[in-house]
Amino acid sequence: MNRPEIAGVLETAVYVDDMNAAHEFYSHILGLKRMVAGDRLFAYDAGPGQALLVFHRGHTGEDVETKGGVVPGHHTSGNSHFAFRIGSDAVQAWRDYLKANAVEIISEVVWPAGGTSLYFNDPDGNVLELAAPPLWPNFLS
Repeated sequence: MNRPEIAGVLETAVYVDDMNAAHEFYSHILGLKRMVAGDRLFAYDAGPGQALLVFHRGHTGEDVETKGGVVPGHHTSGNSHFAFRIGSDAVQAWRDYLKANAVEIISEVVWPAGGTSLYFNDPDGNVLELAAPPLWPNFLS
């Protein structure tokens, strides 16, 4: 049997302890539009066909019954990591913007292919990355 094709990553999840601080950061600092607001989940528009799911740590381990079926429980402990794609011409603007908003860049990497990544933390200590191409061989501009 041939393997069906994966069309891309639809959702990326991060777990936080303080949902209000997370919303302030993801909505007001990073400018993501919140699409869903609940007790255990905020979902943000992270680009065409992509969602950032912000889960309330400790409140997602149990299965959740929905009208459409059961969502299996899930959780994580410790800090996680994910990256947002930015344009090559936006790296300096993001450096300046983060500094102006008191968000410390904890690391900057220039990759062998020539792309640049800026790393910083959200209020819960999750490691976020703004990545400009080229980075991965399949990273389109």
